[in-house]
Amino acid sequence: MAVQHLEASVRQEPGSAVLDLRGEINGFGQEALDAAYAEAEAKDPEAIILNFEEVDYINSTGIALIVGLLAKARASKRRLLAYGLSDHYVEIFNITRLSDFVGVYPDEESALSEASAS
Repeated sequence: MAVQHLEASVRQEPGSAVLDLRGEINGFGQEALDAAYAEAEAKDPEAIILNFEEVDYINSTGIALIVGLLAKARASKRRLLAYGLSDHYVEIFNITRLSDFVGVYPDEESALSEASAS
């Protein structure tokens, strides 16, 4: 099975930026993730939303990269939300307590609604 390197693109929504992620989140994805986050942050949104709908795999290094994004978000007083995680990765977010700090939502509509509620 070939590794699907991470691709990340940014969409602006009212008050939020959405990072559409595709592929695998592992050590090879750091550059794409950091670049997309920087692009999103440049517009000074209140929240940054991670779209995991097209993410096939997240390893422990990938979880660490997400924790790094959380640290950046918290440092700039910005909320970090996520949606589209498979049941397996929702469980991983719960076990690692990442879900205590990153709001996890079932779909984009509910994540955007929560982002605009603050």
